[in-house]
Amino acid sequence: MLLKINNLKSTSNLKNILALSISIFAATGLFAQEIIEDKPQEKVITDTIQPFVESKIDGVAAVVGDFIILDSDIDKTELQIKAQGGDPANFSRCELFGKLLEDKLYAHHAIQDSIVVSDAEIRSYVNQQVEQFKIQFKGDLSEVLEFYKKDTEKTLKDEMFELNKGNKLASEMQRKIIDGVEITPEEVRVFFNNIPADERPIFGTELKVAEIVVKPVVEPESVQRAIDRLNEFKKDVEENGANFRSKVVLYTDDLASKSKGGLYTLNRSKPQMVKEFREVAFSLQEGQISEPFKTEFGYHIVLLEKIRGQEYDVRHILLIPEVTNEAVQEAKAKLENIRQNIIDGNITFADAAKESSDEVKTKFQGGQLINPQTQDYNFELTKMDPELYGQLQGLENNEVSEVITDQDRTGDIKFKIVTVTDRIDEHEANYSRDYLKIKELALNEKRLNIIGKWQEEKIMDTYIKISDSYKDCQFNSNWLKK
Repeated sequence: MLLKINNLKSTSNLKNILALSISIFAATGLFAQEIIEDKPQEKVITDTIQPFVESKIDGVAAVVGDFIILDSDIDKTELQIKAQGGDPANFSRCELFGKLLEDKLYAHHAIQDSIVVSDAEIRSYVNQQVEQFKIQFKGDLSEVLEFYKKDTEKTLKDEMFELNKGNKLASEMQRKIIDGVEITPEEVRVFFNNIPADERPIFGTELKVAEIVVKPVVEPESVQRAIDRLNEFKKDVEENGANFRSKVVLYTDDLASKSKGGLYTLNRSKPQMVKEFREVAFSLQEGQISEPFKTEFGYHIVLLEKIRGQEYDVRHILLIPEVTNEAVQEAKAKLENIRQNIIDGNITFADAAKESSDEVKTKFQGGQLINPQTQDYNFELTKMDPELYGQLQGLENNEVSEVITDQDRTGDIKFKIVTVTDRIDEHEANYSRDYLKIKELALNEKRLNIIGKWQEEKIMDTYIKISDSYKDCQFNSNWLKK
């Protein structure tokens, strides 16, 4: 059982690193399996109607459904790992090949199941990937272009678009397979009891952390200036035919979307962006621009550009009201006073958070931070965000940190103090204390079993052809249909 857990983690790690799986479209509609003999004169080709006939395709590693995997695809996968800061040496060629086989199986059946992915989202991701390449190679893409055998950045992006589309189809198919999988408390109990006592997992040192955040007050005049400017932009576009995208490039404070002209693709079935933003976007008609509205990021106007089924292409302009230096200093002084009152015993940290913290997500829990990975209050020391770890380093239980100058997601200054409310040393898994972690392990194994069963069934009724040069690989799945 633990071996299955470890295999799941290993596979997940490889999938996280392989953000781009290499896929080349081919046409085939057969339901059989065959090993490609690597004889010098052998010729193979896929055909959507006829059975396999002899025709030379150099370097074909495998055919899975509607997809061909080339030997060079494995080389490109190694480059992708490198581009994302990973070490290809951590994975054997057979492991990379096996991952590509999985991806193509998922992608093939995603097409069969009519799963649709957003082209706009994929193009945005391709642009990010190319920018990462530029950073890695100091602005010179010549090495990447040579590796991909492309002449221009555009042709590189075109190929990467197809590669990413195949990968996105694969991930959506996998999501569909395990969507809605749940686990009962009884299943968690059985899972835990079936782990031999000497094989139970060891959980590292964990901390419970609380914070109090104070943000500088934005003057009403500054807010009104932002709203007035947004109304001017809206009027200029609607009455004078000005270009909304140009306004974005010139004025938006959302740096993440500026290069895309403020474009985001929202899906009604998937929570994206904050609630206020989604509600406004989904209330618009195509071509309509919203009134200015507020979110935690600042003030926006949104243009609904296109509706495609469940997907909405929107552009927005974000303006963040300016904060004065006086307001910044007042916020810092306020938090220093709160900290002193806690130290003097005049108020507890939890009560001070409820009364004074400007962080809505934590104040009503007495400032307690929720671990986004586990959805509980415990943070494992070795997996803690480095920035948070630095802020807590050296603190004893219930000791209050000095005032920390921080920034929110929009880059605005805020101040906070943190404390460690509880510390649990490294320990063997305990059913009652570590229930949520054990539940996650049990759920992962259940998902793994469901995925394994799906793969086993689909491999048998999908056309798969494996090159003789890979028949000695020790696959986890029955790709050779033995």
